[in-house]
Amino acid sequence: MNQLVEFFSEKGYLISPDLLENLPKDLDKEKFLKLIEEYIKTKEDFIILNKDVFEGLLRENNLFDFNWYEFDKAKVEKEKGNGKIYDTFIDIINYDEKKLNKILTDIKKPELDLNINEEKNNGSNIIVLKSYIEDSKKRNVKDFVSYFKARYITLRNILQGRQELQNVISINKLKNKKNDELVSLIGLICDKKITKNGNIILSVEDLTGEINVLVNKNNNELYNKANDICLDQVIGINGFFRNNFIFVNDLLLPGIPVIKELKKANEEDYAAFISDMHVGNKFFFKDDFEKFLKWLNGEDGNEEQKCVANKIKYLFISGDLVDGVGNYPGQENDLYIKDIYEQYREFVGLIKKIPNTINVIISPGNHDALRLAEPQPAIDKAYIEELYNMKNVFLVSNPSYININSSIYFDGFDVLVYHGMSFNYYASNVESIRKEGGLLKSDLLMKYLLENRHLAPTHTSTSYIPNDKEDVLTIDKIPDIFVTGHIHRCSAINYKGITLINASSWLGQTAFQEKTGLVPEPGRVVLLNLQTRDIKILNFCEDDKCK
Repeated sequence: MNQLVEFFSEKGYLISPDLLENLPKDLDKEKFLKLIEEYIKTKEDFIILNKDVFEGLLRENNLFDFNWYEFDKAKVEKEKGNGKIYDTFIDIINYDEKKLNKILTDIKKPELDLNINEEKNNGSNIIVLKSYIEDSKKRNVKDFVSYFKARYITLRNILQGRQELQNVISINKLKNKKNDELVSLIGLICDKKITKNGNIILSVEDLTGEINVLVNKNNNELYNKANDICLDQVIGINGFFRNNFIFVNDLLLPGIPVIKELKKANEEDYAAFISDMHVGNKFFFKDDFEKFLKWLNGEDGNEEQKCVANKIKYLFISGDLVDGVGNYPGQENDLYIKDIYEQYREFVGLIKKIPNTINVIISPGNHDALRLAEPQPAIDKAYIEELYNMKNVFLVSNPSYININSSIYFDGFDVLVYHGMSFNYYASNVESIRKEGGLLKSDLLMKYLLENRHLAPTHTSTSYIPNDKEDVLTIDKIPDIFVTGHIHRCSAINYKGITLINASSWLGQTAFQEKTGLVPEPGRVVLLNLQTRDIKILNFCEDDKCK
């Protein structure tokens, strides 16, 4: 241990006793040092490495924007009996135990490396950061109150990080303001009206009260922004106070900060994305899906295509694995398999044909055999037991967060998976999206949810189960990749450093889809090069079927 202390002391770091006790005995000092220096770009402040800082370093690369001086001050205050600020730092550090355990294994010396994840994942790292597990209990009104309160607080904290909202006050303190005084507040939209003069009035509430704010129709940019706002969204407001009204100068969403450079992996690996197989429906393109499976196995395509297939490490399937039973009027006439267990049996048979070198991440959708309310837990073992026993298959909830492709020197890509049940609501109720094509514009829908930092901000946009501790549908952590399905379209773009993918279906247009205006683009597979972040879309569907 003395050698370890000397080694890091020479590099400009002191190690506390509590950290020494928790370091792996077979620690690779050089690997650990490289990890520290990769993330901490400056050594202007002398850093004492203790157990808490160490675990933070390993968990989250964005922790390295920490004010380490304030962190040390907070620790001193804790020792004096005031630990509130220090505990807040620790809450941020303790984001996820699984990611820590993975990297702790990686920093051991190679000759003693017992990397269980490598065996499980065939050399392609997967960490399930968040996957909802059902908490069976009776819900009451208090659960809904706690649910919306938790959502408001999370989104309020995000908004308070915006420079334009540094002087936010609560609604109950507006009574102390003079007429025409500039004010800023953060609130939840509880009502929206258009006056007979054509102005928009938003009723906004926070934890202390409610107030009406007015958006003038003569400010076109601001009016259009207000026009796209839906109920229950949490927004920031800048304006001036007059006679118990706020006249709005600007409306601010939680938003996504602009990232100039896309995060990129060191090696050329690929992730593939599909959705909405609907096994059991007569319109399921089974032959085309079998063609896709042959390509994955290197049995089809030219040499370049086979080379790409060989580099696929991850396959995401984002919901509606089977068509289900009783999901829409007359569905029984569309089914060639009318038993739900038989549908899943055929689905499992197809998944088993995927090479075991590819990790398959599977989440449910509204056609699968579980409740419609979100978050949806992973598909029950009773339907797909064989998949639970396969080392390369991961069953996760809808929504879920998955980290892929991490290593000791690279923190991997965080993938947010969401089936997309709220899309229908926002395609109809957000005017700018509706005018652009509604459900035909999946990229606009995904941007809208990201900017609101919520997958279904409006109460009626999707069925949901309230959680009294947190709103699982809140996008509290910005993903590197955001993948959805549900509307049977295919799109893939990069937006503010995030790759947005709406994965294609494997189902032709049914009569019910035609009635609802759903125009599918079946048989497409989105390929993402993790080294370059370039996107390719392969079409496995015969042209006459895809029209």
